[in-house]
Amino acid sequence: MDNKNSIKNNKNFNKVSNIIESLAINPNPDSVAVLEEIGTNSSIDEVRELTSRALVKRNEHNSLSVVIANRGKGINDMSTVVAMSTINELLSLENKEEAMKVLENTISSETFDEEVKENARSVKALMALS
Repeated sequence: MDNKNSIKNNKNFNKVSNIIESLAINPNPDSVAVLEEIGTNSSIDEVRELTSRALVKRNEHNSLSVVIANRGKGINDMSTVVAMSTINELLSLENKEEAMKVLENTISSETFDEEVKENARSVKALMALS
């Protein structure tokens, strides 16, 4: 994306970022649904990146499932920037226990396609080494 047109240079970016961060720390489980519905489906890479990172920071089963087990979201995003940012956030978690459970469930489940399962395998291997 052209730097001049980047949302990060937009005065509304801070507002969007604050909303995403507020939803991330909101204990209401519905905030995960809002982040998934609006943030991870955004056409703007930077919004998807912020949303994925916020969902990982929550470090809860439902929020981690959004970014690990969904095609086109989080580690499975078509944007390498979004995918790698999500992976880096997962690697930086202090407590990786829940993330490892979600990764294992994704890998062993019959309901996910091979690409999602392969990405989960790769991230699980990275997390095991970190």
